[in-house]
Amino acid sequence: MSIRLYNTMHGKKEEFVPCQPGKVGIYCCGPTVYNYIHLGNARPLVVFDTIRRYFLWRGWDVTYVQNFTDVDDKIIRRAAEENTDAKSIAEKYIAAYFEDTQALNILKADQHPRVTTHIQEIIDLVQSIIQQGHGYEAEGDVYFDVRSLPSYGELSGRDIDDMRAGARVEVGDVKRDPMDFALWKAAKPGEICWDSPWGKGRPGWHIECSAMSCKYLGGEFDIHGGGADLVFPHHENEIAQAKAAGNNFAKYWLHNGFITVNEEKMSKSVGNFFLLRDILSKFPGDVVRYYLLATHYRSPIDFADDKLASAGRSLERIRNSYGLLQDAKKRLQPGEARLEAAVSQAREAFIAAMDDDFNTALAVSVIFDFCHELNAALAAGPICEADAEAAQQLFEDFEAVLGMIIPPAKDSSGMEEQLLELIISIRQQARAKKDWATADAIRDGLKELGMVIEDTPQGARCKRI
Repeated sequence: MSIRLYNTMHGKKEEFVPCQPGKVGIYCCGPTVYNYIHLGNARPLVVFDTIRRYFLWRGWDVTYVQNFTDVDDKIIRRAAEENTDAKSIAEKYIAAYFEDTQALNILKADQHPRVTTHIQEIIDLVQSIIQQGHGYEAEGDVYFDVRSLPSYGELSGRDIDDMRAGARVEVGDVKRDPMDFALWKAAKPGEICWDSPWGKGRPGWHIECSAMSCKYLGGEFDIHGGGADLVFPHHENEIAQAKAAGNNFAKYWLHNGFITVNEEKMSKSVGNFFLLRDILSKFPGDVVRYYLLATHYRSPIDFADDKLASAGRSLERIRNSYGLLQDAKKRLQPGEARLEAAVSQAREAFIAAMDDDFNTALAVSVIFDFCHELNAALAAGPICEADAEAAQQLFEDFEAVLGMIIPPAKDSSGMEEQLLELIISIRQQARAKKDWATADAIRDGLKELGMVIEDTPQGARCKRI
């Protein structure tokens, strides 16, 4: 079965046909680094990290690019507020970005380009746009002439005349049309700036992604992604800039849905946004990642602490099954394989879900179905080595794609596990002697430490609560 994905450009699912056989180029819009990232920023990062992981797991050669906007009006304002410079602000929040996304198990991109290190590429692109008749200079600013490109609006489905009816040119505005947007901004006193053919200035917001994606992925590449809020104007303008300079640009446009709070879009302007690091202070990163992937990426997610807590319980159910498998591997017995069909069916169903527009919600339900069958098989008695290896590999496959199925490795010394086994052994001896007071004291003491002992047909096991 081939991979099918929902292309915003055409409003439907399409078979994925790469520009180059066996290779995938993905560009995901990154954050403007003037603050810590919030949960709305985190969703596309997790979504496109998972899409990248799936292509890698399926054997594709993936080049993944995600930018940092490290010069912008917001960064300049924050620098003024903190009595420092724009570079210091950007460095501070880029470092914070990597701290926060590491907690979500997000792989670093192959390239993390920054605006400030790609000024020449941006200037070259602006010059090309002007030379092709799609841009113009006005008092040190450079604007894109929207009406010069007949295809403008193709991604968002907007009509220029309809948009223009709701816009107006401010008094003293040097733009030819209110819909024209800045490619290059003339420097204001005290602002960070660079020399250019139009005088000192800095890039407009949209031009950076057109320039950097084409540099690292070529004039035509496979997938461009981001949140649904970027469809217009950011991605629409990216397309216009790239095409005006003669590039085909991205073939497939993927956009994740909004995160809402009480069914209202999460937004800084409304004041209902939540910093990721504040959420991570209350919930583990793997739980947050599960929460973001348990819903299809194009669907909205409504945020609430109780929903994250529920996500944590769901993830723990999967990990409990994985823990039972680890215990069962210590008591293997010869015999016929009983899990071969279940493992094969689960892997096929998982692939089918991910091939269908990266449906992680369905993929997670496949994992639960397999865990149910695995639990039943383990309850029926010891399994053979072939079953244990097949089930283990399946869990590792799930982990390779989703990035939060298998619990993080414990201390490499193994001391914690050894101590728990010793404690469980002492309790079992106490139970055998009918020393219920000692057995209950061990059980209650572990519970106070956040551990619970479960007595199963295969013996006692300990898990976190």
